[in-house]
Amino acid sequence: MVSTNDARPGMALDLPEGLFSIVTSEHVKPGKGRAFVRMKLKNVETGQVVDKTFRAGEDVQQAIIERRDHQFLYRDDMGYHFMNLDDYSQIPLSESDVGDAAPYLLEGATVSVTSYQGTPIGVDLPASVEMEVTYAEPAVKGNTVSGATKPVTLETGLEVQVPLFVETGDRIKVDTRSGEYLTRA
Repeated sequence: MVSTNDARPGMALDLPEGLFSIVTSEHVKPGKGRAFVRMKLKNVETGQVVDKTFRAGEDVQQAIIERRDHQFLYRDDMGYHFMNLDDYSQIPLSESDVGDAAPYLLEGATVSVTSYQGTPIGVDLPASVEMEVTYAEPAVKGNTVSGATKPVTLETGLEVQVPLFVETGDRIKVDTRSGEYLTRA
């Protein structure tokens, strides 16, 4: 158990509604009445973000979430397969467990698999990944308006808007949080 006064962003809570990760936590002391803690919580399984208010000093159940490095091996009709880098055991994760990380997974990439009570619940990606451009429209001569972009397709099938100078075969860095082009690699 942990007091709501001690709860910090990044911690996980096991509430009756499910498993939640704290996005923000704000302690509020109004002029009249008792103090309370307003939290923005993200459901670990569904990704839904909810606002919840607790009494100050109320005890809530803290969830211990384990993160271990795994290597992404391959994807098939059974799901996404990962290998634990410590003991070389393999685990399959469903498409719903992988969630938004799917377009950024390259074979051989190292990711952090999160688990709760021994059950894998999701995948944490690094802040950026390096991918190869498999298809890019050729830049048209004279189309050099400042900040002009074009869509390209990456090796996982992900489409990203990039500057006009990026061509097929180039390696680029993509931000995994926003899906935006960062730089050429």
